[in-house]
Amino acid sequence: MEKIRILLAEDDPDLGNILAQYLEMQGFVVALARDGEEAWEHFQKVLPTICILDVMMPKMDGFELAEKISKNNSDIPFIFLTAKSLKEDRIRGLKIGADDYITKPFEVDELVLRINNILKRTGAAVQESNEFRIGTINFNFQELELKTPEGNHKLTLKEAMLLRYLLQHENKLVKREEILTEVWGENDYFLGRSMDVFVSRLRKYLVSEDSVSIETVRGTGFIFRLR
Repeated sequence: MEKIRILLAEDDPDLGNILAQYLEMQGFVVALARDGEEAWEHFQKVLPTICILDVMMPKMDGFELAEKISKNNSDIPFIFLTAKSLKEDRIRGLKIGADDYITKPFEVDELVLRINNILKRTGAAVQESNEFRIGTINFNFQELELKTPEGNHKLTLKEAMLLRYLLQHENKLVKREEILTEVWGENDYFLGRSMDVFVSRLRKYLVSEDSVSIETVRGTGFIFRLR
């Protein structure tokens, strides 16, 4: 089943990271941009299912970006995020064709609800299951939990994202830089050291399952073996 791809344009690094991680936790694929120009570049590469655009951004604001996106593809829905509640801004956004408009601060669950409502209206694909079977182990990504015959393990969000990514590429070599870019958001040496620690933790969690192994291909990446 095809995944829902979200273009998220938010120049506040903390809020952007929080929103991106939460949306990924819900099963979406997120391309995060820090300004309007970067968002436009992402748009052309990922062809998103839906766009979430902060109004106030450097280089190109959310309104300009939305107009550019609409000229390129008028069928893609988008939601504006704004710190303002000015009637003029809301009217401008709606005139451009915004499907929704959320004023900061807001609850992330509210954003997810609005995204899903728009996707239902537009007939977009339903999200894939967040539950995985790994031999005798059950992995619930939504609950960040591994259920093994020996007991349950509560995972951190990054552990769960890493495990899900490896599962999605089982029995295939995945390069270190690919994992870092997809799970951590950037390919960085120090994040690479952190990734190795996370892989070691996952091996410990999965040690009871003989059909599973995470092999290290020195200098290249990992293979999640599932027999």
